[in-house]
Amino acid sequence: MAFLTVYASESSSISVRTALRRSFVVLAALPLLTLAACGYGSQAKSDGAVKIPAGAKKIDGLDSIKIGYFGNLTHGTALVGVRKGFLQQALGATRVQPAVFNAGPSEIEALNSGSIDIGWIGPSPAINGYMKAEGKNLRIIGGSASGGVKLVVNPDKIKSLKDVKGKRIATPQHGNTQDVAFLNWAAEQGWKVDAESGKGDVTVVRSDNKVTPDAYKSGAVDGAWVPEPTASKLVAEGGKVLLDEASLWPDKKFVITNIIVRQEFLKKHPKVVEAVLKGSVRTNKWINAHPDEAKAAANQQLATDSGKALPANVLDPAWKSIRFTDDPLASTLDTEAAHAVKAGLLETPDLKGIYDLAPLNKVLKAEGEPTVDDAGLGAK
Repeated sequence: MAFLTVYASESSSISVRTALRRSFVVLAALPLLTLAACGYGSQAKSDGAVKIPAGAKKIDGLDSIKIGYFGNLTHGTALVGVRKGFLQQALGATRVQPAVFNAGPSEIEALNSGSIDIGWIGPSPAINGYMKAEGKNLRIIGGSASGGVKLVVNPDKIKSLKDVKGKRIATPQHGNTQDVAFLNWAAEQGWKVDAESGKGDVTVVRSDNKVTPDAYKSGAVDGAWVPEPTASKLVAEGGKVLLDEASLWPDKKFVITNIIVRQEFLKKHPKVVEAVLKGSVRTNKWINAHPDEAKAAANQQLATDSGKALPANVLDPAWKSIRFTDDPLASTLDTEAAHAVKAGLLETPDLKGIYDLAPLNKVLKAEGEPTVDDAGLGAK
């Protein structure tokens, strides 16, 4: 889980110290809440709209498959795939059992324990999970989304990129994908920041995405490097987009969400994995052909899962900044790993074998789509 860690200087104003004390009061209650939020995730709710196709048969004789994802728009493939039934249609009578997670480590834990079989997840948790299990437990089997990450700041305090120095900037979690990206960007500006404590020329505040908008409103942070829809929520609160991370990458493409699977499950049930990938490919094709309908479907599933839909002034700009793709953009994952090493958050990893894109390429060929590359990091 990601917890809000706040650092204040002796010269902080009384109003900021008051905001910080309020933040700590909120944190004091978090341990009571995180027991339910961590671990195996919460079962995604269903409104009964998706039915098993008539006459459908189970694949590999499996009654069900457990699929994890986040309640984030960057996991839009899963949201839409569940909502519109693309995943269930591809799986026939093998029922989709979705589970919603709040953070990458908890989803990796669920994958490692066998509580889920396949999951949509960000690149840093995938790398960390792969390395922690010494390359023996998971594989990245497909792409899902690119982009959708922005540096949003308080325009009264930060008017240019150089003004970020000396300020308090939130990231979702210590060592998560956006935390790594911000630390790397800060280093490229010539600023020094201790990756563990977050202290330095910029103060990095590790704050759960659900908490960050309130931290911004209270003045506890001056900005945030965050994914959608949190970035657009901050803009709705008066924040300004100072930098879109996509602008830092070749062709403005970088992986933000992948599809991962337990290696044991992939070995035992390749047809089921292919079916999930078929559902994902068809979902992405539909999303890109029907962006407005897809946006509405994703928001409906968010509302079903969390009880609250996103308002249009948050949903519209957030959705527009995300690109849905079957390509896992493997070369950018390797670059992100290098950034984590540079920041001191990761020892130099051996990522050879982290991908198995053979099932995806088989599906893509069958669907008449171009195949994708693993950048030399594929399993043998």
